[in-house]
Amino acid sequence: MNYHFSRQLDTDFAETETRVVGQLEKEGFGVLTKIDVQATLKKKLGVDFPPYKILGACNPNFAYQALQVESHIGTMLPCNVILRELPEGGIEVSAVDPLASMQAIENPELRSIAEQVRNKLKNVITSL
Repeated sequence: MNYHFSRQLDTDFAETETRVVGQLEKEGFGVLTKIDVQATLKKKLGVDFPPYKILGACNPNFAYQALQVESHIGTMLPCNVILRELPEGGIEVSAVDPLASMQAIENPELRSIAEQVRNKLKNVITSL
């Protein structure tokens, strides 16, 4: 099973980020965190790295449902969506597949929630 959904876009990084955040909002997600990997690696290690951001997306309704059935699920939240500049040009957007990440948890009540989140994240990626 693949652990992410991806799509390549021929847009610039800032425009892609704006589109991704907008599509996440349409599916009920907010962005809780933004990690600029490029800037962090430059600051901490002094290395050059292509533009790469990790957006920590959360749908409060599904997060609440998951927390009700699995108290430690917070270790796997929020859902990460990455944007990365490709060497050949363009931007790749990838979202975690919650079904893949939840396989390690032996709680059948999570499957339905993970499937719903999966569908929403797939919608985000395909709508870009």
